[in-house]
Amino acid sequence: MNMAADNDPETEVFEITDFTTASEWERFVSRVEEVLNDWKLIGNSAGRSAPEKGGYTTGTWLEKSQDINFADFKFYISHFTLKQDSENDNEKNVLEEDAFPSAMQDLLCMNNDFPPRAHCLVRWYGIQEFVVITPGTNCEAIISESKCNLLLSSISIALANSGCQVPMFVQIQQKWRRMYAGECQGPGVRTDFEMVHLRKVPSQYNHLSGLLDIFKSKIGCNLSPPPPINIAIRFTYILQDWQQHSWPQQPPDFDTLLGGEVGGVEFGKLPFGACEEPISELHLAATWPHLTEGIVVDNDVYSDLEPLQAPHWSVRVRTAENPQCLLGDFLTEFFKLCSKKEATEEFLGRGLAEEEGQENTDISSALSRLTEPTATVPISKLSVSNMVHSARKHIRRHRRVAESPLNNDVLNSVLLCLFPDAAGEKSSDNSKNKPAQSNVCGKAEQDKNSDYNIYLQLKSAPIDSLTYRLALCVCLINYNHGGLRAVAHLWQEFVLELRYRWENNFLIYGLAGGPPDLRCCLLHQKLQMLNCCIERKRARDEARRAQEGSKQRERRSSQNGRPTSDSTAPSATKEASSGKSWDSWSDSEDEFFECVSDQGETELSHTEGEKDGSKNKAEGRLHPYNNTILLNSTEPLYIPITQEPAPMTEDLLEEQSEVLAKLGTSAEGSHLRARMQSACLLSDMESFKAANPGCVLEDFVRWYSPRDYVEEQAEDESGNKVVKGELSARMKIPGNMWVEAWETARVTPARRQRRLFDDTKEAEKVLHYLAMLKPADVTRHLLPCILHSAILKLKEEESIEDIPSVRKSIQQSTSQASKLLHPPNYDYKKIEDFINQLIAMETVITRARSLKAKFSICEGEKGEDTEELEKFVSSLLEEPEVEVIGAGQGPAGSIIHKMFINAQRAALLSALEEDLSSDRKQTGGSNKVPDFPPPAGREILLRTCVPRPTPYSKALPQRLFCVLMKEEFRLAGAFSSDTSFF
Repeated sequence: MNMAADNDPETEVFEITDFTTASEWERFVSRVEEVLNDWKLIGNSAGRSAPEKGGYTTGTWLEKSQDINFADFKFYISHFTLKQDSENDNEKNVLEEDAFPSAMQDLLCMNNDFPPRAHCLVRWYGIQEFVVITPGTNCEAIISESKCNLLLSSISIALANSGCQVPMFVQIQQKWRRMYAGECQGPGVRTDFEMVHLRKVPSQYNHLSGLLDIFKSKIGCNLSPPPPINIAIRFTYILQDWQQHSWPQQPPDFDTLLGGEVGGVEFGKLPFGACEEPISELHLAATWPHLTEGIVVDNDVYSDLEPLQAPHWSVRVRTAENPQCLLGDFLTEFFKLCSKKEATEEFLGRGLAEEEGQENTDISSALSRLTEPTATVPISKLSVSNMVHSARKHIRRHRRVAESPLNNDVLNSVLLCLFPDAAGEKSSDNSKNKPAQSNVCGKAEQDKNSDYNIYLQLKSAPIDSLTYRLALCVCLINYNHGGLRAVAHLWQEFVLELRYRWENNFLIYGLAGGPPDLRCCLLHQKLQMLNCCIERKRARDEARRAQEGSKQRERRSSQNGRPTSDSTAPSATKEASSGKSWDSWSDSEDEFFECVSDQGETELSHTEGEKDGSKNKAEGRLHPYNNTILLNSTEPLYIPITQEPAPMTEDLLEEQSEVLAKLGTSAEGSHLRARMQSACLLSDMESFKAANPGCVLEDFVRWYSPRDYVEEQAEDESGNKVVKGELSARMKIPGNMWVEAWETARVTPARRQRRLFDDTKEAEKVLHYLAMLKPADVTRHLLPCILHSAILKLKEEESIEDIPSVRKSIQQSTSQASKLLHPPNYDYKKIEDFINQLIAMETVITRARSLKAKFSICEGEKGEDTEELEKFVSSLLEEPEVEVIGAGQGPAGSIIHKMFINAQRAALLSALEEDLSSDRKQTGGSNKVPDFPPPAGREILLRTCVPRPTPYSKALPQRLFCVLMKEEFRLAGAFSSDTSFF
């Protein structure tokens, strides 16, 4: 053929079939052998030691998988094995060559008969290592008998060729049926794994005696007497009726404003608990682990298998999937607000638009009346704040009740929760002292409770702050009182209240004093900034009133011919009347007065000036500076009263840094940047000049920046050592900003300087910022606070139930939240996942609470029993199945028994009522109610060791696992035979 092809390539080539080429089936078998070799499953497997009791559940199962193909049909081949201790691995070297495979030994092992959490093949056959071949994800099931036999032949050949002693299974039929067939080969022995699966239990096999008949006929043992058959039985009973057990959720408090809400929530507190039973079922497994034929009777007429007589009880609980929980619902609904786009005007704009024209005329006429000198109305009643207050009433009066998202009772309750100081008279003394008291309480709590500082990790707000309470109120209003519209209404009223307090000099309750805390959320910083503005404005107004009062006293004393005593100065401060002064509306930018104490210092400087006429220009002195003398005079150097630097929120700081960065690196840009940053320096220089007449720049540097004044010891003309000083090198650079600022600085005390911090302008900026926020923006600002509150609520509830796993999860979630909430732009997908984690923790706590209530742990009548029951309930939450100590006679067993009795009685009563309604005739005789319902599932395990296939073969393990349920009948058999001569 080759010669013909070489001579004439155009001639037709004959097709020759090479029968030595491997077929698809042979390639598949070869591929299975390659995988077994790669996984090192070749050779004797008898070195594995028998697992300890409970090892299948507590041990670690290792799994690895690969893809293999049979032609175009895709399969997964997977290897499952129980991880062994390293000590046992060395035993393989000293094994006998003819030892049985490990899987055959596992068939008779009784340590792990009914593992609660394991692969189904592990439960049915008790093996600790096996290989499974399953069809691919989108492949058809292996249904036809010919295909099943082909696969079984393939694995049989692969096992024989490779010498693998690990059992191998093939999944056949539909996947939901969990049908497997398999084989295990050893030296001269083979075990066949067979399975039967039916939808209904045949009547002749619905009891132990019928199943024994199947087992005996299958193993075909002709020995006399027959070897004993070991029997293990487990009956599972399901309890679903919890009507006799109170659900541990707080009943609603109908006396509160929110009466009727499950859980009795109130403003300022997040609710907690499940709205439905979180435990759906309790499964009781009664086990007889070691029985033999003849000890127990179980046939179609009579059964000895009573659950109360079972030596072992174990319990597992089935939990409700995603039960409705209050905290989770509140958080979820609050989080949904963050994605809304509606503005406040879209909800409340109609009422505002109707009155807009009239309100504008009202305010404009009020302003014109304020400018008229012959006003008949008192000035205090014509302030802008009063006009805003009257406009608010006007809006409410003309807005129909049906249109108002929040009724007045709810709204007033919320505002009272947010501003508790509004309950009493809003005197300036009260509003000034109350925030200070709040801060003292906060510090005491901070010392006692480490949870107080969580807000620093979450960039939230202190738990005693207005921002924190606002987040809780918004969350409750959103869930219970109208959703987004109600939140928009509350926010509008909140901003109006803030404006009212700003206009009337009332400090905002529940905010720490001082500049904005950049460690808190931006909304909290804005509220602190507004409070700073109110404090500055109050101080300026009170100082001005004190100054006017002192002038009046001077005039009266001059008229009476008496000098003014110093003791009257403090009383003048106390005479400052509360309320709104006209001076607040006529503030000039050229005037400033920081605090009341400045007035006393100014008077002190004036009295000193009277003693010495050369010093009468000194103003704004605080106290001498370390006995330092001015360089050009013999006067002491005084520290001046200076303006405090302007407080800033983080968004203003970021905005300022962007402006400075845009100036560039040019000489002009650098100079302009320096001038912008030297406003505070210039103010301090002017204050210093006013407090120290005749001073020079060196004097200022000695106080303001001592390191820039270099002192050296030198000798004068007479040889005496003196200290001489000069400015540092950087101060002598031409064009130095300090020198330029000193030359332009005027002699002006702080009280007469232009304000560094324009509180009026900054307050209006804050109020405008808040008024422009959409409800979604508000919720985004408050999101850290509400998550902070949720974590604290979970901590509080967990401390009551004491669940270690939840405690650990809370710690992990806190550190996770600190990473989620610090970036300026939140990752809302991750935050949603985080909220789901919090919901999962709430669910676990509610399950623990439900179980404790069912097992009467709260009563605590018996100390020892209570401790045992607490441990039992804790194990139920952590473990898949828990053994009941003492079975039906122990404390937990007695309670479970009573639960089933109550459920049976309730079921019988409902059945009797139905019978009575349909048929009034009742048959005589006493119908005793059984303590337990019929078992929902019965598992019977039969084991023996008999010679097969002939009486003189080796005695090999035989096993049959039977599952009998209402709609399932399964027989999983492992039958071994001697292949040495057969």
